[in-house]
Amino acid sequence: MIEITDLQKIGIGLAGFGISFLFLGMLLLFDKGLLAIGNILFISGLGCVIGVERTLRFFFQRHKVKGTTAFFGGIVIVLLGFPIFGMIIESYGFFALFSGFFPVAINFLGRVPVLGSLLNLPFMQKIVQKLGGDGNRTTV
Repeated sequence: MIEITDLQKIGIGLAGFGISFLFLGMLLLFDKGLLAIGNILFISGLGCVIGVERTLRFFFQRHKVKGTTAFFGGIVIVLLGFPIFGMIIESYGFFALFSGFFPVAINFLGRVPVLGSLLNLPFMQKIVQKLGGDGNRTTV
């Protein structure tokens, strides 16, 4: 079993609160304060979970420059007071940065008992196949 340190547990909590604040900020008509707090908590939680050095290496890889620029540029635009435009740009950066994890997440969710049956519904299969990539591919 994988050991989780106390710092990683704190990081999971920070990232969870960050996602919650981002959701509430969008739900409450793009509240600038909640979105800013959510962004800060999410990034600090990510740093605690995988470590500061690995976080910096993840964001500043040469092939992820466009996604990193959009993600952090969106955060700056939110902090400057334009939350709708900032969240649109930040969302693009998020999808550009984390698109490599989508096939793994979709394949994992397909194996969860209730969610797997929902993802296998006919109208959902096109979306799942587009996001999840090739379902016949073996992952190591």
